[in-house]
Parts: sequence; C-alpha cells; structure tokens
Amino acid sequence: MPLAGITRCVSSIFLFIPTLTYLFSLFVELAMGTCSRENGYSASYHDRRFSKQVRDNVHGYIYLDPIFLKFVDTEQFQRLRDLKQLGLVDMVYPGAVHSRFEHSLGVYWLASEAVHRIKAHQGLELGIDGLDIQTVKLAGLLHDVGHGPFSHLFEHEFLPRVLNGFKWSHEDMSMRMIDYIVDTHYIEIDPECQKKAKEMIIASTEHSAPRTTNDKQFLYDIVANGRNGIDVDKFDYLIRDSRACGLGCSFQFERLMDTMRVIEDEICFRANDYLTVHKLFATRADMHRTVYTHAKVKAIELMVVDALTRANGYLQITDKIDKPDDFWKIDDSILKHIETSSSEELKEARDLVQRIRRRELYQFCNEFSVPKDQLEHFKDITPQDIVCSQKTGHITLKEEDVAVSIAKIDLTRGRNNPLESVKFFKDYESEDKFSIPDHLISHLLPSFYQDKIVRVYAKKAELVEAVSEAFVNFQLKEYGMKAQVHATPEKKRQRNLFSS
Repeated sequence: MPLAGITRCVSSIFLFIPTLTYLFSLFVELAMGTCSRENGYSASYHDRRFSKQVRDNVHGYIYLDPIFLKFVDTEQFQRLRDLKQLGLVDMVYPGAVHSRFEHSLGVYWLASEAVHRIKAHQGLELGIDGLDIQTVKLAGLLHDVGHGPFSHLFEHEFLPRVLNGFKWSHEDMSMRMIDYIVDTHYIEIDPECQKKAKEMIIASTEHSAPRTTNDKQFLYDIVANGRNGIDVDKFDYLIRDSRACGLGCSFQFERLMDTMRVIEDEICFRANDYLTVHKLFATRADMHRTVYTHAKVKAIELMVVDALTRANGYLQITDKIDKPDDFWKIDDSILKHIETSSSEELKEARDLVQRIRRRELYQFCNEFSVPKDQLEHFKDITPQDIVCSQKTGHITLKEEDVAVSIAKIDLTRGRNNPLESVKFFKDYESEDKFSIPDHLISHLLPSFYQDKIVRVYAKKAELVEAVSEAFVNFQLKEYGMKAQVHATPEKKRQRNLFSS
C-alpha cells in the first residue's frame, strides 16, 4: 500500500477513536441507567422507557423508577397527600395547600439530579455507582414519610406539651417507617441501600446515626446536609412554598446545582457563588418571618395545639407516635374528625376548632424582638410571667387567658453565620477548598444572625387591653424599657371591648 494510503488509513483510525469512545461510554451509561436526557436533567434511558412520568408544577416532568414506584404506591406514602406542607399557613395564605407528597417527589427529583450531575463531572474519581444513586434518590423520596399532622407543630409544640418536654422527631419516625414499608409490602431492596438511605435522612439532626462507611461522605450532603445546611430539601421547599404563597423567590438553586463540586469528600461551591449561597439562607429567614411564623398563623397554631391537647385523652394521639402501623393513619384530617364528632369528651376541642372556622381567633396583642445582649441567656417567657406582671385593674388575668409564642428566626445555625461552614473553591482547575470571611465579600451582609420574637395573645377578645398592659409591664420589669415598637392600636382595644 502506498505511504499516502497508509497515512490516510491511520488518520481515519485516530479520527474514529473519539466516536468509539463515545459509543462505549454511551453503552456503559445505558447499562448503568445514567444516560442524560435532552432537556438537561440527568435521568436514565431506562427511566424514560419504563418509569412513570409525573408532571410537577415546579420541576416539570419527574420520572419515577419502578423500584421507587413500589414505595410511592403504598398507603403509607400516599398518606403524605393528606399532610399539607405548610400545616395551617393556608388559613392566611389560601394558596398554600400543597402537600408533603409533591414536596417529597420534588426532593426525590432534585436528589437524583444532584447525584447524576456530580457523577457526570467527577464520577470516575469519586467512584459513584448505581447503588449510590439509588440510595440518594430513596433518601430524597422518603425523607418526610415520618412527618406528623400540621407540619412541625406536631413535634415541636403539641408533643412536648402533652409529654412534658419529650423530644420526638419526624426524622426518627421516617427511619422506622421505611423499615415498616419494606417489611409490610415485601419490597425487595438492597439492605445496604436501605440502611444508608436512613442515615442520609437523619444526617442533619443532632441525633444523626453513625454512618456505614467513611468514604463518599459527600453523598450525605445532598438530601439533609448536616455540615452547612445546603441541601435539595431546602431547594425544593423554598421555591415551592414561595410560589404557593404568591411570593417571589429571588434565590435560584439551579446555579448552585450547576457549579457544585466535590473536594476532599465534601460538596463545595464556587467562590463566585458566595452571594448566591447567602441568598439561600436569607430567603429561608425571610420565609420564616413572613410566612411560617406569621402572627396570625401562630395564633391559629396555638389554638390547634390547645384543641389537640384537649382531644388527646379521648383520641389517644400520643399512643400512636411509637407504632408505625398506627402512626401512618393520623394526618391533617384529625381536625375535621374533632369538628364533626358528637362526642361529649371532645366538646372543648370541638369548640376551639369551630372558633377557628368562624375566625374567632386568639387576639394578637403585641410583640417584641429580644435584645441582642439577652439572647445567649434568654429564658422562655410563659403566660405566668405575663399574668404576674399585671397591675391592679378591673380584670384579673389567669394563665389560661394568655398565650405566648416565641418565634426563632435564623440562618440555620442559630447565632452563628452558616457561611462559615460552607467550603468554596476558586475554579475548576483548583483542588483546594476554603472558607470565605463575609467581610471580604460585602460590608452590607448582616453582622448578626438570629432573631427571637416574643408574641403575646389574649384568648378572649375582651382581654386584649388587660393582656397588652401586662405585657408592657413585663418588658419594663425584665429589660427596664418597653421593647415593643408599636402600641396595641386603640381601635383594636375598643373593638374588642365592644365585642364582649
């Protein structure tokens, strides 16, 4: 063969090598079920052909693999349709009726997207395999399956009151519910996947379980990030809750999803995205202030806690919190059960629920933000503190006349700056991770990271004036000044006096 012909033949072979490499990688991707879709999401070819397609109003089309459909199509997971994501917020924001069911699907999808993107960029060096992907997706899907009725009110307000401060967490119950679902429905799943998924769900709590292995710790950062609080659970609920409440959301999680990178077994973010990360935490704090701890929402929550407390003896709600086979049967419909029951034992609880329906709510009297220098040693204020601050008057208050709510609003790390726990990298050629002091970014960033807002309510309209005055007296006695910004409006006092 002439030399020129040999040269052309060799050149053709070299030109064909990238094509061969691509075809081989495509074959591997198809075999492992990790081929990218043309719309930008990293779902598998197998997903598209054999999975169930669900249309989500936030993320578009979500594909559920057959193994995850086995969990979704159980009565325990379907129960999440009857748990509103925001509990009682829809009593103030009527659009906030979305459920934990759709939120769980959203977290499943974002968890899948996150682990697939990491694999696409760093899969070989990190050794991400099919079991890792399945585990992360399972944790995202089932992270809230142990939630009780009315969002966090059940575990943070109701149970501590009736069980004398007993600590119960929905994460712990989620772990137990996973085992219960697998056993009850005979779902065949890798035991290691099941074990690690449970560890990922509880990874952000103070009672996080010891992790199975010391490698691939970055996988535990995806669903419930205990290191710095940046996880797909927050990504989903911030955008979903904002949209449902008719509020704008300036935080764009896609930017962080696109640029995250694993360095030394930890998910890190580009230094250029510092303000995007800050906006995540700031958006969360803003949602807490304007939505989750809205003064009227808290008034309704206080009434529901009182109603559940009065109903507990008859309905034996607390007897169900340690038994998955009983627990999955309680949801938000318990309020309707109380309201429509003719049982005499539920009369007091029923009266409170009917007051909520008629908008005869506990009356917000006033609030103040705890001074910064008092936060470290702040002791919770009780109705007794308010009653004991009352001076002589025509009405003598009793503890049962007053309700107190203490709203804690922070950036996920209490009085600490959460960005101190976030690791950044300079560019994609860099192998170093580092923290960034906020003063190097902007002098407009906050220097303090927590608020505690004390609100006081009168349980009857005619007591607003007496409770308001006692609340002011408490502030003068405790802080030597009136800490509240505004006085209780005179027209509110008069309206309530006339309504009595």
